[in-house]
Amino acid sequence: MEPNPWDARTIAKRIDHTVLAPRATDDDLARGCDLALQFGTAAIIVKPHYVADAAKRLAGTDVKVGTVVGFPHGLCLPRIKAEETQAAIDTGAAEIDMVVNIGKVLSDDWLFVAEDISAVADIVLRRGLVIKVIFENCYLQDVHKVKLCRICEEAGVQFAKTSTGYGTGGATPSDVALMVRNLKSAKVKAAGGIRRFADAIQMLELGAARIGTSATKEIVTEAQGVLKI
Repeated sequence: MEPNPWDARTIAKRIDHTVLAPRATDDDLARGCDLALQFGTAAIIVKPHYVADAAKRLAGTDVKVGTVVGFPHGLCLPRIKAEETQAAIDTGAAEIDMVVNIGKVLSDDWLFVAEDISAVADIVLRRGLVIKVIFENCYLQDVHKVKLCRICEEAGVQFAKTSTGYGTGGATPSDVALMVRNLKSAKVKAAGGIRRFADAIQMLELGAARIGTSATKEIVTEAQGVLKI
């Protein structure tokens, strides 16, 4: 039997801890930063107006600060997404999770979609930072997901992400497997509905490189109980 490659610390390092709920307060941000630091997550993803505070709280640590662009529906103009991105970077964001224009994807307007993604990717990549493109798979057919994977590869983005967590569905095993198969250099971030240790392990075993969740404490604590820490 092959040794289990996972332990609680390894799992935590694959997590982007999210503080994106509409009702998340200043106190929630402070607690989120403390939790991300305590468990050693890869990043904390916060609302844009919290980037500067999070960056200050986590300065000098290994936890990256990320934020969202065009969230949660991806509807704003590409130039507005670009402005959001620049503002986020200027205030301390090291990772950007942007939402595609879902209606344009469903309309098969792939030129618009590619330009929309590039408007953000070009800024992020020029600064040597990380961009994750959110598909919102619950609204898409497999053909859309495959095409988006190809556009992400062409744009040079580092991650393709399953969901915002605010659509009608979140990450599914079939979607993660599909995205992994259709990406070469880019990796998969599974997000949406991942709230238990078993959910996280399933996504990681399928090839996801990051997990987006607000249930970091529950997942890592459960992992500590069943895996060696």
